[in-house]
Amino acid sequence: MKLSLVLSLCLCACSVIAAPTPTEEEEEERANIAKRATVTDVPTTNGGTTGGKGGPTTTVSTYAQFSAAASADDSARIIVVSGTITQAADQIRVGANKSIIGKNSSAKLVGFGLLIKKKNVIVRNLTIQKGKAKNPQCSSYAELRIVLADNGDAIGVQTNAATNIWIDHCDLSSDMDHDKDYYDGLLDVTHAADFVTISNTKFHDHFKSSLVGHSDSNGVEDTGHLRVTYANSYWTNLNSRGPSLRFGTGHVFNSYYENMSDVINTRDGAQMLVESNYFTGADKALYTVDTGKAVQRDNQFNGAEADAPTSTLTSVPYSYSLLESGNLASVKSSAGATLSF
Repeated sequence: MKLSLVLSLCLCACSVIAAPTPTEEEEEERANIAKRATVTDVPTTNGGTTGGKGGPTTTVSTYAQFSAAASADDSARIIVVSGTITQAADQIRVGANKSIIGKNSSAKLVGFGLLIKKKNVIVRNLTIQKGKAKNPQCSSYAELRIVLADNGDAIGVQTNAATNIWIDHCDLSSDMDHDKDYYDGLLDVTHAADFVTISNTKFHDHFKSSLVGHSDSNGVEDTGHLRVTYANSYWTNLNSRGPSLRFGTGHVFNSYYENMSDVINTRDGAQMLVESNYFTGADKALYTVDTGKAVQRDNQFNGAEADAPTSTLTSVPYSYSLLESGNLASVKSSAGATLSF
């Protein structure tokens, strides 16, 4: 399956989202982006995830441009983030049928995150982080707190309308300098969201990393949903939730965990399949509270606790390739915003 980046103007009911007519050099550059942005490994379950395929492409480099392009409507659109966009703000709500792609490793969102509550969204090659930004009103630097509890997660996927979501090659972080409740999550999937794939992503320097299912009392809404896959990702210098999963179905494979206290937590009846992962510096690698279960195959726990009861989840409805737990060093260098379009 291919993700084609197509150049055109995107006209809304009252405004133009796209940039002015491009020069010949810009046309050539965008053609090159289209050529390099071929995607052959997009998730195919539940009809597949296509994001903005077939829609116009717009390149954004400011918060206003990005917000307008991502939130305007549910029409197919490919949004290429160029450079660092800094803004102390709440999450941007992403419309359906969108592909948000970082142009290269310099594509960063600092001071705000993404909220996905609609279907068919792809987020690739994007760094979302806390950082320091120059305050134009003075000579000092003001702290921008990307995932402060009041501002929401770095990426939040919420509601049963949020299906067919693919998050790939992202870099998500904050810091470990504050207490565990100072920030919200890095990537949380809640309120019956479904068919979510997180791949090739680096999680680092954070307390509560990735939560699937927000509450012990939300089983009526969540049961039968929250089907989430974590693949080929690098988790380092974290405290917990790698992920923590309630009620749903989780598949975790080909992932490298380093210096993380409480890692995979299956809880509240969750069923998990955990395969070909490597753990170093962990206390509890695979454990349960409140009746969660897991099937584990070919994991190197290196002395960490791994005593979750056995699940009935022995297979998943898609094809995938295992790297083997002793062969995951490459994941450390390939995960994160390492692509170029």
